[in-house]
Amino acid sequence: MARLARLALMLVLPLALIACGPPSTEEALKKAEPAKTRAALEKALGKPSELQKLGPLEQWTYKTSDGSVTFVIAGDSVTLASGGTTKKQ
Repeated sequence: MARLARLALMLVLPLALIACGPPSTEEALKKAEPAKTRAALEKALGKPSELQKLGPLEQWTYKTSDGSVTFVIAGDSVTLASGGTTKKQ
């Protein structure tokens, strides 16, 4: 019985790890669509992969499975979102 459980775990674990990877650009933009504040964006997508500051502006960039998504935050408001993919169409 233990051997069967180990075999099942060995087969399921890699699939679970793949599912935990970063979302696609489209998925990230859809998750973040209702976010209008910095806190709501962080709740939707977590901490950004890269963060740049210029005065009151911040640029939050999230790595996605097919590129990246960037949000511009002014004060506490999410003002602009853009995403690009690296996959060739």
